Order: sequence, then C-alpha cells, then structure tokens
Amino acid sequence: MADKKTTTKKTTKEAVEVKTIEQLGVELAAKRADLLVARRGHAAGELANPRVITSTKKEIARLLTAIRAAEIASEKESK
Repeated sequence: MADKKTTTKKTTKEAVEVKTIEQLGVELAAKRADLLVARRGHAAGELANPRVITSTKKEIARLLTAIRAAEIASEKESK
C-alpha cells in the first residue's frame, strides 16, 4: 500500500525585529536599486553570479508583502 503523506499547514514566522512601514520602504528602495545595478551588470557581462537577480526579486516581494501586511494591520487597529 502507498504510504500516506502528512500535510502540514504553513505557519507564519514571528518577526525577530519589528520594523515600521517607513523602515520597510527604505529597505525596499535599496533592494530595488540593487536589482537595477545587478541587471545592468548582467547585461554588461560583469555579473559573476546571476542568481543574485532572482534572490533580490524574491527579497523585494517579501518586503512588499510585509508592507501590505503592516498596512492591513494598521487599518484594523484604526477601526
């Protein structure tokens, strides 16, 4: 018989450091600048590790998610 696979529900991670929306925005701007530099370096053939582009894009997505979650939390608190 086939073994049953147990599925686990993903849980949210607790933040080690709580950042404000402004701090996340500053970090987001820095990551976007890094991505721009990495893309230019890749186009010029100077980028040693092209996986930097992928990881930077994922970090940007995580920051955008964190900013949106913080905005939703502040909207719920104000109601």
